[in-house]
Amino acid sequence: MNYFLKLNVVSIVYALMVFVPFELMLNVYRISRLTNLEIGTVNFMTGVTLIVDIIGGTILLVFLTKKWLGKQKANFWTVILWAPYFVLFVYLFASLFPMTNGGDASNPASGLLAIGGLIVFPLYILILNFLGRTNDDKTFKTA
Repeated sequence: MNYFLKLNVVSIVYALMVFVPFELMLNVYRISRLTNLEIGTVNFMTGVTLIVDIIGGTILLVFLTKKWLGKQKANFWTVILWAPYFVLFVYLFASLFPMTNGGDASNPASGLLAIGGLIVFPLYILILNFLGRTNDDKTFKTA
């Protein structure tokens, strides 16, 4: 697999890592209505999914960055490349599952949380790229 394809796959994983919790958070009322679960239960399950997504995604992405992308400076393109994939996923989700019930609209506070998360997410990607670039060779060479 060439480097360009690997870089795009890692960017897709970054986009999915933020897309899934956001869609769960913004569609609480729809999930509650369709599954006949209480809103508190759906919120709890969304929180658990968010925690699992952050922990599992971080481990997966540090591993993929170290194994696939190596220590190239081009890895930092993932800070930008995740955004078009995220927009594509949101567009596809909105096209495939249109909002047909007015009661399914999320509250404004969820949108503010999503905006805050989208502002902080590139910093998170930058930190993961730095973690992926660390040197794993702990041996000291003597002259």
